[in-house]
Amino acid sequence: MLTPWLLSVADWGLLCVAAFAAGALNTVAGGGSFLTFPALVWVGVPPVMANATSAFAVTPGYVGGAMGFRRELRTLDAGMLLRLCAVGIVGGVVGGFLLTITPADMFNAIVPGLLLCATVIFALGERMVALMRGGGIPPALGVFVVSVYGGYFNGGLGIVLLALFTVLGMTSLSLMNGLKNLLSFFLSCASLMVFAVGDLIDWRFAMLMAMFAIAGGFAGAGLSKAIPKSILRILIVAIGLLMSGIFFYRLL
Repeated sequence: MLTPWLLSVADWGLLCVAAFAAGALNTVAGGGSFLTFPALVWVGVPPVMANATSAFAVTPGYVGGAMGFRRELRTLDAGMLLRLCAVGIVGGVVGGFLLTITPADMFNAIVPGLLLCATVIFALGERMVALMRGGGIPPALGVFVVSVYGGYFNGGLGIVLLALFTVLGMTSLSLMNGLKNLLSFFLSCASLMVFAVGDLIDWRFAMLMAMFAIAGGFAGAGLSKAIPKSILRILIVAIGLLMSGIFFYRLL
């Protein structure tokens, strides 16, 4: 296992900056895992463990996001909200379990495709929603499928959830953001418990990165008012494409 004290100051700085930026991006537009996951792999963390550690790092930020939209969440039927959270937890456990049984070589091979897929979904945004609209997807089934994906690979989770909510007929962006953060928190916590049992989280990196991600989340609230989201979306897509290319190159 990688020994953190052997990392250079530059590597430690990279992890802290990536976590801070990820927290800010998740608050503003999503896509934070496009930064934390590659940063962990860059400093030498094996991809499966990097994926689990990255998920831990960004999860605390979901709490603040959900609390920020608690007024909107109160407009939802409490019973339905509990059912969706329960489905999200089950999906997160299934996704987390699938990661624990995926051979490292296989995960290394599919990571570039997962990154590229998440980037494309993020880039398509409303166009993808328009193509999917009217599909008649049962809410519980949609949440379960996305939760399995989120439990297995956190990248692009937020935008996939937002797309799902739009397909299901939701129109309030504030409500959608609140529900996105709430479900992301529960399904991520569920998968993290599986990762912890499977000893997939490098706690020495996870705790530090989580603190920087929380700080980035607070900063992101202010940045969301100063930076156009269109610029941020372009930046996130560029990062996603770059990281996908790098990981594809690693397979050669």
